[in-house]
Amino acid sequence: MPSFRSLIPALFVFLWATGFIGARYAMPWSEPFSFLAVRFILAFAILGVAAGLLRSLSLRPRDMLMSAIAGVLMHGIYLGGVFWAIRHGMPSGLSALIVGLQPLITAFLAGWLLGEKILPRHWTGLAAGFVGIAIVLAPKLGDIHGGVNASTLSASFIAVAAMSAGTIWQKRFLTGGDLLSGTCWQYAGGALFVCLLSLAFETREFTLTGELVFAMAWAVLVLSIGAIVLLMIMIRDGEMSKVASLFYLVPAVTALIAWPLFGETLTWIQIGGMALTTFGVALATGRRWPGTAA
Repeated sequence: MPSFRSLIPALFVFLWATGFIGARYAMPWSEPFSFLAVRFILAFAILGVAAGLLRSLSLRPRDMLMSAIAGVLMHGIYLGGVFWAIRHGMPSGLSALIVGLQPLITAFLAGWLLGEKILPRHWTGLAAGFVGIAIVLAPKLGDIHGGVNASTLSASFIAVAAMSAGTIWQKRFLTGGDLLSGTCWQYAGGALFVCLLSLAFETREFTLTGELVFAMAWAVLVLSIGAIVLLMIMIRDGEMSKVASLFYLVPAVTALIAWPLFGETLTWIQIGGMALTTFGVALATGRRWPGTAA
């Protein structure tokens, strides 16, 4: 019977994929930075209480600052950029395709900054994964319209660069700290960043609906706490290029989830793209995950 550690990558991919579904429910009823500000503040409060109850190890001031910087990059800039671009007309398919560059960017940075050895088969796997994503999302690219402009494209590319930089930052400076406290301070940094953006650019108005409440609860409990803690475990225990390659599976899993929920169709070509992406991830991850069965 597989251990929980062996299930972490698959569970993370599934939970992370649901974030795009939650955003679809939330965005009609809230502005992006305001929604993220409330989400991050709630996550910070819950994790802070949990750390206190569990008497989790406190962090040094330096580690608090490093965690907050990681939070600005991985939560504030990444999610803020993606949500803002979609809110202003960027098709979700094109946004997901741009975000799909993240494993390639992260692999390059990991080799350059962390000294990780990335073999030719790893690069082949990363490239195959990106091609597979393009095949899966190709039918959705027909939605391109006036929302694709310099501003939305810039926001999307800044977002994916920030996520890559944030995971590298986490691996470089915060591998030995307490995960619970570190994640808590990540949300402190992310919350401060998006609060400033909300105050500067938004009206901070919400339309209270069941969909918004559900999306917020799911985003806080399942994504901001559950999925992020799993990601921090993988960053701590694995090589960054291999952790990043898991993000290739997210668009395909999102498409599978959206199929029964929203009646979105899947063609055989898209299913073939999912298979190619899965093959690419298998090549890129190479060695088995630490502590897992073969």
